[in-house]
Amino acid sequence: MPSHETIAAIATPPGTGGIGILRLSGSRALAIGEAISASKIKPGLIQFRQFFDADGAVLDHGLCLYFKAPHSFSGEDCVEIQAHGGPIVLDMLLERLCELGAQLARAGEFSERAFLNGKLDLTQAEAIADLIESGSRAATRAAMRSLQGRFSQQVHSLIDEIINLRAHIEAALDFAEEEIDFLNSSDISQRLEDCGHHLQQLLEQAEHGRTLQEGLSVTLAGLPNAGKSSLLNYLAGYEAAIVTEIEGTTRDVLREHISLKGIPLKITDTAGLRESENPVEREGVRRAWETISQADVVIYLIDSSKGFSPADQKIIDELESDNLQLVFSKCDLAEPNRQADPQALYISTLDGTGMEQLIERITGNVSDYNQDNQAFMARRRHVDALLRAQKAVLQATQIFASSRSGELMAEDLRQAQGFLNEITGEFTTEDLLGKIFSSFCIGK
Repeated sequence: MPSHETIAAIATPPGTGGIGILRLSGSRALAIGEAISASKIKPGLIQFRQFFDADGAVLDHGLCLYFKAPHSFSGEDCVEIQAHGGPIVLDMLLERLCELGAQLARAGEFSERAFLNGKLDLTQAEAIADLIESGSRAATRAAMRSLQGRFSQQVHSLIDEIINLRAHIEAALDFAEEEIDFLNSSDISQRLEDCGHHLQQLLEQAEHGRTLQEGLSVTLAGLPNAGKSSLLNYLAGYEAAIVTEIEGTTRDVLREHISLKGIPLKITDTAGLRESENPVEREGVRRAWETISQADVVIYLIDSSKGFSPADQKIIDELESDNLQLVFSKCDLAEPNRQADPQALYISTLDGTGMEQLIERITGNVSDYNQDNQAFMARRRHVDALLRAQKAVLQATQIFASSRSGELMAEDLRQAQGFLNEITGEFTTEDLLGKIFSSFCIGK
């Protein structure tokens, strides 16, 4: 339930700036705003005011705005004070607001109140944080589409499909003694198939959105001295990793966050994959395999000057093929007449050969998807909820094909609807809300 307390926070980032903004939200926002400015504040106007301490001395002067409920971001009475952006003066103003009865806002509490007051759903609330924290232009555009309700609209459309299916099946159960078999004489099979298809489409879009939100995870793997660290340095644009001719230089996992073609990437350089008696190197190899198992894309590098070896084949056999890209590094050192592998890319970080093709191969699917202005931001919890809903609809489809048990189908569809409702927040828990909004910044 929405809180009756009036909250206050500094809404601009820490540091010194020309302007600093403080926000008030709650039933006493107007009274506190008028008390600190010693004047009446009217809604819908930008008003110049002085701001006073408890003794009547001027703390600062600036602009004051009043948004009367429900016409505000949080759905409550809101007052914004635009003062000078010095951290000390902002702290003094915030202290005075608290003396007048405001409580310090928790991280994300303004957005949480907007959600609880029905101003936006949970995916839109999360999109606010994603928009603020977006690490690329593509992510920014996708977050804005989610904030505008693009993701929510598709989820609600799916929920409507499931509700209509449930209504038909439950009506058939209510008239089970009639001569007409409503389940057999209907188009339920096709409707279940369509629902599953729409779920799969939305799941694929959400996976792309999750990639834009979290960043595409790319792991560099291979035998020692295969060129992994050189590739990391090339993509990062500086000497992030030590590069020597000595095998086994990289002992730990090195991570760099970069942006390629508007897509945020998390590039990970790993220890060379080989057997070792050295406990430090052995631990590095263990961590390498752990990182490989979690990657969206694994780039397996092979030293062109040495060629493909049985050791490479042994490692590749253990890797998943659907997210694997073979890359022959140091192609400037390869023998001129060596036969090329048509499935592999050939690169040189020394002269840039093949690097554009590699970057395109890494980002291609995600960047192409974002070009049609349809991408929206999604999080891992959204993908998990969609997967659970998909599983429930699949179970209902299988039950219809095998036994036409209306009771079991109705229960599976009820569960699918519940999983989808978790995404928009129509069904949620206080623990989930606390976890989501605690990750927001103060003042938002």
